[in-house]
Amino acid sequence: MPREADQMRRAGNYVLGLMDDIERARAERDLEIDADFRGAVLRVAERMRLLDLRPDTASADAWRAISARIAEMPQMRGRPSPAVGPSQGAGPDGRGLHSVSGPRGRLIAIGLVAACAVGYAAGVATGRFW
Repeated sequence: MPREADQMRRAGNYVLGLMDDIERARAERDLEIDADFRGAVLRVAERMRLLDLRPDTASADAWRAISARIAEMPQMRGRPSPAVGPSQGAGPDGRGLHSVSGPRGRLIAIGLVAACAVGYAAGVATGRFW
């Protein structure tokens, strides 16, 4: 059984073109002298051919009928869009959750700049910054 599994794996690699030049030359030599390997290659090639078969294409009338049936579905009917209003996170003054202004906003901005400066200085001091 392991020999058969190895043979099928090798045949698959040959059919799919996954072998390097040396392996491919050895496989082509084995195709000439080893009937079992030749059979494995033919089986794998047939399976690959079946995967490559194209289904029958539907006519234009069939596609129009399919499109019409899809258009009749309740999910495809249009709805009026809701009126655009403030976001759900807006407070009573109309500002969202992430808007910060005034002295508090300035304090946060100064803190972020200071944190970036400290991080940069630490990186330069340790030599790990670029």
